[in-house]
Amino acid sequence: MHKHRGFNGTVLVSKFDKVQYKGSFGYADFRTKDTLNTHTAFQLASVSKQFTAMAIMMLQEEGKLQYDDSVQQYIPDFPYHGITIRQLLTHRSGLSNYTYFSDELWPDRNKPIYNDDVLQLMAVHKPQVYYPPNNRFDYSNTGYFLLASIAERASGMPFSQLLQQRIFKPLHMGDTFTFSDSLAARKDKVATGHTGGRRQRHPDYLDTVLGDKGMYSSVEDLYKWDQALYTEKLVKHETLQEAFTGTRQKRMRDVDYGFGWRIKQVANGDTVVFHAGLWHGYATYILRNPNDHSALILLSNVPNGSYRYLDELEAFLYPEKPAEPQPVVASSATK
Repeated sequence: MHKHRGFNGTVLVSKFDKVQYKGSFGYADFRTKDTLNTHTAFQLASVSKQFTAMAIMMLQEEGKLQYDDSVQQYIPDFPYHGITIRQLLTHRSGLSNYTYFSDELWPDRNKPIYNDDVLQLMAVHKPQVYYPPNNRFDYSNTGYFLLASIAERASGMPFSQLLQQRIFKPLHMGDTFTFSDSLAARKDKVATGHTGGRRQRHPDYLDTVLGDKGMYSSVEDLYKWDQALYTEKLVKHETLQEAFTGTRQKRMRDVDYGFGWRIKQVANGDTVVFHAGLWHGYATYILRNPNDHSALILLSNVPNGSYRYLDELEAFLYPEKPAEPQPVVASSATK
């Protein structure tokens, strides 16, 4: 993929709870020619959503919130009624995308916008919803920034601090942080985002909204995360299982969705959970197969389409099983 398709990034492959392969390809910054390594942190984009979902599950286990609570129980002036935490987790809120309406409503794009600012825009301007709540699945960045805001209020601490204290630190994820944790101080350990043509991308005013994105991590730390999900270090097994249980209608079940994870069946018949991300010069991917404790983790800072070949990597990891030989039944002429 690196030689023939331009993949620039890091990769880790594990199976049976052991790292089978890890490597880095290309540059963290094409201008300075700084090389990547497996501890280089990348903006995770939508792979961040599974960590937001975990924070909500942890608070649910502690009785600080319930999945069927309304948004208004935590954000009283939220202008849309009938939306629950569960609907936010499973992309069934029907809310419009904040990255679009903020472009229209935020007065100064040179000034960063934070979660509370987006909540204020929604309270004042009431952007039109796409669908009524629980009407259908509609992938929603808005839903996951709202979950981060709810987690702040339910836990009594900033979302970045909640992640650091309750997830990153206990799992010894030293390469992992959120945008608000001072990106500049870690610059030498962070991959710079680029366009497909290898021009630098720089953070903009939307990068400071957390929950749907905004996390940085390395393949080494994401492997620690993967391994922790086989334990009860964060939540009980039965709690986590709901995150891996599909919620979409039967006619849409080729790829299903739980809490922060997509769900599908691969060629060998196993059910895997996965998520991809794309944001401001980064493309990310994590896939986990609980059946053989395997994982495929790829982080790139040049979204040039090389990820189109992920199916080939998955087919290599999980090849289709050969058909069972059928018994030969003698015909009446040979009896």
